Amino acid sequence: MKRRTKILGALLAVLVSIALFIYVYCQSLAPDYEGDASIKGLSHTTDVYFDDYGIPHIFAENETDAQRVLGYVHAQDRLWQMEILRRIAPGRLSELFGSKLLKTDRFFAATGIAEYSKKSVAELDPNSESYRLAMAYVDGINQYMEQGDTPIEFTLLGIEKKPFTLEDVYNVFGFMSFSFAMAQKTDPLLTDIRNRYGMSYLDDFGLDGSSHITRLKTSKGKALEFAAISRSVSSLLETSPAPAFIGSNSWVIGGSKTASGKVIFENDPHIGFSQPATWYEAHIHTPGHEMYGFYLAGTPFPLLGHNHSYAYGLTMFENDDLDLFHEKENANGQYLTPEGYKNYTTRIETIKVKDSADVTLKVKISRHGPLVNGVLDGVKKETPVALSWVYTQHPNKLLEATYRISHARNQNDFATGVSLIHAPGLNVMYGDARGNIAWIAAGKLYKQKPSVNPNFILKGEGDDDWKEYLDFAKNPGAVNPESGFVYSANNQHEAVDGYLYPGYYLPHDRASRIESLLNAKNNWTAADVERMTLDHTSVSALPNLRQMLASLSGIREERDKEAITLLRHWKGTNATAEAAPVLYNKWLFFYLKNTLEDELGKENFDLLIGTHVVKQMIERQLANPASPWWDDIRTKKRENRSEILTRSFHDAMASLTTQLGPELDGWKWGDVHQLEHPHPLGAVALFRPFFNVGPTPVSGSNEVINNQLFLYSDDAKHTIKAGPSTRRIIDFSNIENSRAVLPTGESGVFTSPHYDDQAALYVEGKFRPMLLNEAKIRSLRQKMQFSPKR
Repeated sequence: MKRRTKILGALLAVLVSIALFIYVYCQSLAPDYEGDASIKGLSHTTDVYFDDYGIPHIFAENETDAQRVLGYVHAQDRLWQMEILRRIAPGRLSELFGSKLLKTDRFFAATGIAEYSKKSVAELDPNSESYRLAMAYVDGINQYMEQGDTPIEFTLLGIEKKPFTLEDVYNVFGFMSFSFAMAQKTDPLLTDIRNRYGMSYLDDFGLDGSSHITRLKTSKGKALEFAAISRSVSSLLETSPAPAFIGSNSWVIGGSKTASGKVIFENDPHIGFSQPATWYEAHIHTPGHEMYGFYLAGTPFPLLGHNHSYAYGLTMFENDDLDLFHEKENANGQYLTPEGYKNYTTRIETIKVKDSADVTLKVKISRHGPLVNGVLDGVKKETPVALSWVYTQHPNKLLEATYRISHARNQNDFATGVSLIHAPGLNVMYGDARGNIAWIAAGKLYKQKPSVNPNFILKGEGDDDWKEYLDFAKNPGAVNPESGFVYSANNQHEAVDGYLYPGYYLPHDRASRIESLLNAKNNWTAADVERMTLDHTSVSALPNLRQMLASLSGIREERDKEAITLLRHWKGTNATAEAAPVLYNKWLFFYLKNTLEDELGKENFDLLIGTHVVKQMIERQLANPASPWWDDIRTKKRENRSEILTRSFHDAMASLTTQLGPELDGWKWGDVHQLEHPHPLGAVALFRPFFNVGPTPVSGSNEVINNQLFLYSDDAKHTIKAGPSTRRIIDFSNIENSRAVLPTGESGVFTSPHYDDQAALYVEGKFRPMLLNEAKIRSLRQKMQFSPKR
């Protein structure tokens, strides 16, 4: 017995020693926020002050030193994230995660982003200021890789640290740009619906732009099947370890509508939730330049930023800059062009796979772009489809553009920088200390023939090719409008010269709510704007619900009547303690399922409800008793709207009773609507508690201002996929106390105190300061001093 006790005691001591070693080792990897460091290439000593949330404030004698130090401190917090992002576009994730991400690598390698990045870097002017500063930033990353700690993710996955390059910067831009595009997820599915059932089935989708009732006001043949393309691309983006850009809100209020008479700027870009979060904040101060910016991992200039003079941000334009072409082939495997049949060109890509042999990919390329056949699963060889993307077809000036918009001396400088962005399409928002407000649509826009509908896969022979690329002056925009404000919620712009730019715009819900709230008062304060960012009232829910309730028939059970009363008293809000949004969203799912799944099948139905177009469809289709979708084609009789909505109500009640119990008082939105920030290693159950942040109940819903996006489903819990990637408010009456919040924290190192120290603020709707006052910053306790390494 004593011997057994001794053995158990020894084993326990060993386990405690191992646990202590792991703990001490992990703690040693936390970023340094105090002390001295030396790096090569600095011309002067540079001070970095870290505020209470780990945000670096870099004070340097010149901007080259500042950028070199920025690269270093950015890497110490986000090197793992940088590594992931630079690998997606060139198809190099399988090196880390093995064959489970081979499908993702095959597709992105085929797009040609990496080849395009290499060409773009070769065309850069090495004497330009943007090039020189970008190289200093990249050098700072690499110096951290040489002398800093190795992230634990590198150790667990056996990653060899390799130097960053400007091509990596462009590959990050490339993935970001592709994640904006909706055509590849939507067009093939809509084409199948048209081919199988006819255009009448698409009337409810408003593909002609008629569903976009709230528009941004400018002041200036054979039934082929293509849905496999949509399924495959959606699956790849869904399983990507880096988040996609989804939507966004922004509004800028001019002095005529604020209590102070000064501009107030708001921006909350909507991006897939991840850990670490998308943005890295840093403040640079030199004798000639200052910018408080929000940076993508591995990029040298901020996409969101402000200083004492101006503020800028972005939302997604949602314009259509990607087309799919069905190529016509002959028996020799050639494809038809206006000049006759021609041979495809080919490109060979080699993909390294961690747990198997290298994979050689032969990419066939038509004059439109690479074929997705042989790259995406389920796409038939006999229906060759080429991907034509504006991003890879025009000179890439994103490095110069991001440099210029973050270094603008005035409003005209800023607009010149925006004009250099050819893709992705962005609504760039602007406000300044002089009282100017503006939004500018960025992107290379074009017209097509009136006979061409870009919502479908186009014919590759030549009839659908024609494009007239437009001068930047034709891009929508507004400067100091009479309304006293500008805004964007990914809704469609007004026609320019009678032409509505095609796109995958979001429904009017957020836009209508923002516009109505801004119109309602003329004494806005920053505190008012903070509250507005948290607004969770749905503009469309109550009209939809009135139509749904009016269509019910044969309701006899007292509990069903109690549920209907609950819904009739609902105000369209989505707070965590409410029951009504639980029932409404479940009913909405079953209505969509019972309406669409019989025609589409389960796979394509699941795909469609993840696109923007189904959001556009709901309000129109509910109000259309003649919609062909109401009929269940699996039965002999012809169902109508009342039958389908009544069936769906009963389905929702039965499902919620099973999942949450019979008492309606027990149905709480916060119990089913929860936010978790997933880390790639969190997919392993053992690592999930350490790397993931959450889950936490959160208010908000789909297409409200506090846009917490989830897919409609019958799941017991709604997994929130995306939402505000930061909430950010700049008040030019008190610029040094502007405020923001990140969803989790500044650092991507899980032992850092700043890994998740903003998570509670975020879900509670609170903010923290973005410091700009030099004296206050220099009084901060935590400071690192970087000196030149000799």
